[in-house]
Amino acid sequence: MANTYLWKGRSPSGELLSGEYQTESKDELVSYLRKRKIIITSVRSKSAQLGKFKMPGANRVGVKDISVFTRQFATMINAGLPMVQCLDILSQQTEKEFLKQSIAKIMADVEGGSTLGEAMARHPKVFNSLFVNMVEAGEAGGILDVILMRLAQFLEKLDALQRKVKGALTYPAVVAVVALGATIFMLMFIIPTFAKMFTDFGGELPLPTRIVIGISDFLRNFWWALGAAVTGAIIGFQRYYKTENGRYTCDKLMLKVPVLGNVVRKGSVARFTRTLGTLISSGVPILQGLEITAKTAGNKVVEKAVMATRESISQGNTISEPLKECGVFPPMVTSMIAVGEQTGALDEMLDKIASFYDSEVDTAVDALTAVIEPVMIVVMGVVVGGMLIAMYLPMFKLVTVVGNQ
Repeated sequence: MANTYLWKGRSPSGELLSGEYQTESKDELVSYLRKRKIIITSVRSKSAQLGKFKMPGANRVGVKDISVFTRQFATMINAGLPMVQCLDILSQQTEKEFLKQSIAKIMADVEGGSTLGEAMARHPKVFNSLFVNMVEAGEAGGILDVILMRLAQFLEKLDALQRKVKGALTYPAVVAVVALGATIFMLMFIIPTFAKMFTDFGGELPLPTRIVIGISDFLRNFWWALGAAVTGAIIGFQRYYKTENGRYTCDKLMLKVPVLGNVVRKGSVARFTRTLGTLISSGVPILQGLEITAKTAGNKVVEKAVMATRESISQGNTISEPLKECGVFPPMVTSMIAVGEQTGALDEMLDKIASFYDSEVDTAVDALTAVIEPVMIVVMGVVVGGMLIAMYLPMFKLVTVVGNQ
């Protein structure tokens, strides 16, 4: 069955073109446009475009998606396939629509005479500055396949690190949601039943019971005000976090949280050392590498420390001193970096530190899980159990009164 496709492209002279084409397959349209020497920038089904609903986050491409793309790209380049053909194959087999469109546009730009780095730089939502600069270094040195393989390994390890941290936080988050849901359900539906029964009996209720009933009445009568206050607090926090001072303050506090701060700190060290080590070993200049590392640090405290380090180096000083002063990096890390500077093997030393801290993150995550699980269970037991005891206290009192009579 024939479908109508909407296409956009450029002529060899650079003129922007667009149109509709009815065909049974997308490949036939691509072949037709290439015969006319049109550089394709986008092709999409008209029917899909009319009824398309874009889900929130549809334009987000995860580290896992990029690592798979990079590994496949590196393998094909290493096998000797032309770059345009590699990009064409990858755009066809990639399942994520936004990434598919980005690869197709990159392929069109490369066909139009752009370098791969220049084409990727036009898609910052997909390829960050670290990725682009490493690709440019690989193109300049004629070792693009080697650089892509290093990028793939780096992204795979970064994805594994993120999964470990997220995995450690998933269980307590689920327990907290369940505990909150159970508490709200009891306050909204169970406690009012007991309250009515106690009112019918008459007499003065114990203090814990009065407190629980008061909380239940407030929640049932003013749930909208509580909901508005929580929503306002979340929005206010998000806006504050987007400011420079807000982000720095929150990230600094996060590093000081017991147990969790240890995971964040070690994860930041592993990410910093692996990123900088990968950039330096790929031929990216140290000052440029530090700037890229700062932008991709994921923590404002680390970012500030890295930028101070960059400033220090530009003035002829060492890397290790500013890192030592920021208080984020352990003495072992700064000492090993100093040794790497002195011996001229900084990239190898950074890689060794990253490998060591990968295992340290595993240990910290296990410790976090071991601490959080019993704490969450105790908190949930105290909240739910406390409400049940508060509701049963009047019954014990009633039984005592009846027994004395």
